[in-house]
Amino acid sequence: MPLPRPKKNNFFSRALPRSFFGRNALDVAPDLVGCVLVRRSADGLRAGRIVETEAYIGEHDLACHARAGRTGRTDVMYGEPGHAYVYLIYGVHPMLNAVCSPEGEASAVLIRAAEALPGAPGLVPLLHSATGPGNLCKAFDVRLRHNRDDLCDPDAELFVAPGQGPAPRLWKGPRVGVDYSGHWARRKLRFLDKASAAVSRPRP
Repeated sequence: MPLPRPKKNNFFSRALPRSFFGRNALDVAPDLVGCVLVRRSADGLRAGRIVETEAYIGEHDLACHARAGRTGRTDVMYGEPGHAYVYLIYGVHPMLNAVCSPEGEASAVLIRAAEALPGAPGLVPLLHSATGPGNLCKAFDVRLRHNRDDLCDPDAELFVAPGQGPAPRLWKGPRVGVDYSGHWARRKLRFLDKASAAVSRPRP
């Protein structure tokens, strides 16, 4: 059974171009706030406005998985930008990242939270609150099999569409849960829309 497609006049019908992701995560992460994460499934189309991200900016970033170099897990980070990097934290919860930077480099943006789009036509409800990266994956039914999926393909199960509506009120602060990374724990690489109630703790 084919998956439902957005109508051509729906803003969910197009994805961000690959050039959007072909920059370091430091530049992509704030620009992703306000964009729309879309999940196509047999029961309909789910979409949510991204309201919180974190940048992991390369091998020199001691909180980034690429600090260990190119491994079986991080290989996707060195590939074409605009693909999903999905891994399990504690071996249980999927985390959704967007691969950034030119091919051969390695940076990524963790998508930490999204808010529902009430009143948007043709959508089915999110499956869960999307506050926090684990909850976001529950809300959009993101699974480990989505690792390496093309987020720039509007025919894919999972992609990112351009933002709509007012510009986010951006706030930046330290990333969450990276105390092990020394001075990198203090770098302000977490970006969120402080006007959104869907952002995770700690809130500004």
